[in-house]
Amino acid sequence: MLRYIALLLFIFNSCAKSPQSNIIEIDAIKKVLETQQICWNNGDIDGFMFGYWNSNKLKFSWVNGIEYGWKNLLEKYKISYPTKESMGEFSFEILDVKLTSDTTAVLNGKWELIRKNDNPKGSFSYVFKKIENNWLIISDYTTDEYYP
Repeated sequence: MLRYIALLLFIFNSCAKSPQSNIIEIDAIKKVLETQQICWNNGDIDGFMFGYWNSNKLKFSWVNGIEYGWKNLLEKYKISYPTKESMGEFSFEILDVKLTSDTTAVLNGKWELIRKNDNPKGSFSYVFKKIENNWLIISDYTTDEYYP
């Protein structure tokens, strides 16, 4: 009986993710946002979009509610932010990141744009999925006017 319990504990411990591997995964997720920030601040919407799952199933919030599709989101960004000046300087603060499985995570944060004539800000919740060893945003719920 003790051997059986010891074997089960060994298998469980072998399969469980270590805290170190969780830190590595969370850092990889944060890197996606850092790369998006660099692209945005360089006026590169196409580069910014590499953080999103390139699929018709990508889910995102927009003025009219929930919409779908990577190409649809790209088009909306390009229409809403046609110039580097209109894009402004993007910054964000990550409030929390939670791994919900080996291949999914939820990230919550707040964002801000610094522009010549205004300073929009808000909050966001992203669902990430690890696809082909890359963490990608599969669902984006972004709001204006972040209230702490």
